[in-house]
Amino acid sequence: MTPLEPVANTTKLELAETITAAAAAFPTFAAATPASRATMLDAVADAIEDAVDELVPLAIEESHLTHTRLTGEVKRTTFQLRTFSAALREGQYLEAIIETAAAAGPLGPTPDLRRMLLPVGPVAIYAASNFPFAFSVAGGDTASALAAGCPVVLKAHPGHPQLSRRTAEIVTKALDSAGAPAGTFGIVHGYDVGVDLLSDERITGGSFTGSIPGGRALFDIANARPTPIPFYAEMGSINPVFVTSAAVHSRGHAIATDYIASFTLGVGQFCTKPGVLFLPSGHGLRERLVSAAAEVAPTPMLTAGIADRFGHLVDELGRQPGVDTLVAGSAVEGGWSPSLLITDADALRADPAALLEERFGPTSLIVEYQHESELAALAGLFGGNLTATVHGEESDLGSLGPLIDAVTGKAGRVLWNGWPTGVTVSPAMQHGGPYPATAAALHTSVGTTAIRRWLRPVCYQSMPQRLLPPALRDANELGLPRRVDGVLTSEAMA
Repeated sequence: MTPLEPVANTTKLELAETITAAAAAFPTFAAATPASRATMLDAVADAIEDAVDELVPLAIEESHLTHTRLTGEVKRTTFQLRTFSAALREGQYLEAIIETAAAAGPLGPTPDLRRMLLPVGPVAIYAASNFPFAFSVAGGDTASALAAGCPVVLKAHPGHPQLSRRTAEIVTKALDSAGAPAGTFGIVHGYDVGVDLLSDERITGGSFTGSIPGGRALFDIANARPTPIPFYAEMGSINPVFVTSAAVHSRGHAIATDYIASFTLGVGQFCTKPGVLFLPSGHGLRERLVSAAAEVAPTPMLTAGIADRFGHLVDELGRQPGVDTLVAGSAVEGGWSPSLLITDADALRADPAALLEERFGPTSLIVEYQHESELAALAGLFGGNLTATVHGEESDLGSLGPLIDAVTGKAGRVLWNGWPTGVTVSPAMQHGGPYPATAAALHTSVGTTAIRRWLRPVCYQSMPQRLLPPALRDANELGLPRRVDGVLTSEAMA
């Protein structure tokens, strides 16, 4: 295959023009009805589906991911867009609340108060490397921001620049054809440009998916501006898994097999990869763990830089006191084979910072513990995580309360007898967690409630009908669900 031509970095002038266009588009795009923006998102989904035979080969060449994985990811991407489209048409995301004036309330007379969520303005989105569709140009952050009514300036990831450029062309054309104002979506390339983008005072919010150093650097820029802005950085997560003795006795072989499959999925390059597995001492699963890991073929990682960094981190972990190597992964046949290391609870307690660093790639650490009464305290050694998982049996339910409480304080999603890899796109999903998993544990980057990151509440007091947003007028011409004097209704007010 002919090597792809490099994509030039965006110049400062081009960046300024892109941000200017986004700022100019904001009033018109924000004022569009939810149904109009829903039509725009549907148009983007349709266009990406129509171009799948062109986009997937580009993604394969730049990311080394498989055809099956990438076509599935395109399906997820278009599903996300249409999910937000449906949320717009339903309208509840606006959280419209109306309290009519009352001559005598519990605290005396009250004015007419009408509250709803409004878009914040143009936003900067930094694409991820590991999901070149679903967390990149037209991914969930872009979909949720556009749904909210916020123009997007997308900072492309250098791991798939050609795919990013072509996807951006498709997104822009689809938005144009559906009636979006020029400047609603733009793309920029380059490291320095990414810093300048977030520093521009016309940008009102941002999001990022990637490493802790990268996310924290951008978060600090967003907060050091003359006008600080919200910045939603998804960064590092270990995603611990705790297994009880009863679970090992009941289905230990299956747990070992499924654990290997989970931490090697996508060459270990998922933010929800289980990085630490707690097993009771004497579990008897070493042979199965080693054989299952040996069955996983070496696979190329996303970029040479990621692979080099991964090798360094695995070597560093193997040199830690009290850590032994069960399976020594290596770079062979153009890819990496899995590595598996093991330690005990005492070593973890001695230096949790060194052992609990995220290692992005196909490796994981097993920690052997003596008593299940230790698990809650061991969970307390972790920082914030996207997920935490407990494998147990019915016989454990009476004793696991402290562990569940401990991991609930550390993670945004708590699983029972499952595996964290795989994040369902659903209104109930929480893909976020306490720092350093994310910079804002109050929000999610997956599911329809992700739209709240790009909206701010405004209350109108005693405002004339003609000056109110349509969603808050008595006539409710948009037919949206609203809470009127405590009652949820889609009807017009009398």
